[in-house]
Amino acid sequence: MPTSVTPSGQVPSAAISAAGLRKSYGDKLVLDGIDLHIPSGSVFALLGPNGAGKTTVVKILSTLIRADDGQARVAGHDVATSAQAVRAAIGVTGQFSAVDGLITGEENMLLMTELHHLSKREGRQVAAELLERFDLRTAAKKPAATYSGGMRRRLDIAMTLVGSPRIIFLDEPTTGLDPRSRHAMWGMIRELVAGGATVFLTTQYLDEADELADRIAVLSNGKIVAEGTSDELKRRIPGGHVRLRFTDPAAYRSAAATLRDITADEEALALRIPSDGSQRELRSILDWLDAADIEADEFTVHTPDLDDVFFALTSANVPAQTEETAR
Repeated sequence: MPTSVTPSGQVPSAAISAAGLRKSYGDKLVLDGIDLHIPSGSVFALLGPNGAGKTTVVKILSTLIRADDGQARVAGHDVATSAQAVRAAIGVTGQFSAVDGLITGEENMLLMTELHHLSKREGRQVAAELLERFDLRTAAKKPAATYSGGMRRRLDIAMTLVGSPRIIFLDEPTTGLDPRSRHAMWGMIRELVAGGATVFLTTQYLDEADELADRIAVLSNGKIVAEGTSDELKRRIPGGHVRLRFTDPAAYRSAAATLRDITADEEALALRIPSDGSQRELRSILDWLDAADIEADEFTVHTPDLDDVFFALTSANVPAQTEETAR
C-alpha cells in the first residue's frame, strides 16, 4: 500500500500501522489481510457498506478483540502484547453512545475521570473544562436522557477526551444527527486534529470523509479496495471531463472541428473533453487553446464525487452476513 512522504522524503511517523490483519466470525471471513499506515496528526477515514468490517477494524486496533492473524501497532505499541499501553494512549467513541441517561452530564464526566484514576479535584477541573469546551456547561446538571442527539454525541466525545488521548477512534460518530449537529461535530474533529490528535474515523457519510479526511480507504468484502486522498480516489473513476463553453459560434465550430474524442452540445455551444482532472492534462488543454488562438468563455473541470467512487468500488462486493451485521 502506498504511503505518504514528507517534503524531505521521509515517511512520517505512524500513529497507527497494521499489516495483514485477518478476522473471521465462525466460517465468515470479515477481514482478509488489512494493511494501514496512518501518520500522526491526521484524519483517516474508513469507508465501506454495512457489514464490511469497519467496526471490526476499530475493535482490533483499540484492543477490544484480537485479530486472527497479522500485526498492528497503535501509538508505537503492539495491540496484542501491549494492550494496556495502547489503551492509555487512545480514546474510543463507538456507534452507540456510552452515555448513561439516568445520571447528569456532569456525573457522566466525573465517572469517567474516576475510571482514569484522577483525583477528585483534578477530575472536577477536567470535567468542567470539557463540558465548557463542548458547550454543555448549562446542561451539565440535567439528566443526560433529556439531551438531544447532538448533545449526547458531544458528551460522548467529551468523555472520550478525559484521558487526553493522542489517538481517537470515532466509529460513525454522526449517525442519526441532524445537519446542524453534524457540522458542529466536524468542527470539533478539526479542533482535535489542530491540537495534535490523530483521528481514525469510520463513516457512511461520504461528504463527511470528503470534508474531513486527509486520506480515505474503502473497505469491501474484507479487503481495502482503494486508498488515497479524496482527489486521488475520484480520479480513479471514469467520467471526469473538462467542459468548454463558447458564446462565439465560430470559435465553437473551430474547436469542435479540431479536438478529438469530444462530446458536443450545439445548443449550448459547449464541448466536453474526457479528463482525469490532473494538472498536466489541464495544462495540455489550455496550451492547445492558446496555440489554436481559440478562447473559451467558460472552462470548468468536472470530476466524479465520492459517491461515484463508493458505488464503483463496492457494488460488486456485497459482504455476507457476519456477527458485526447482526448487531
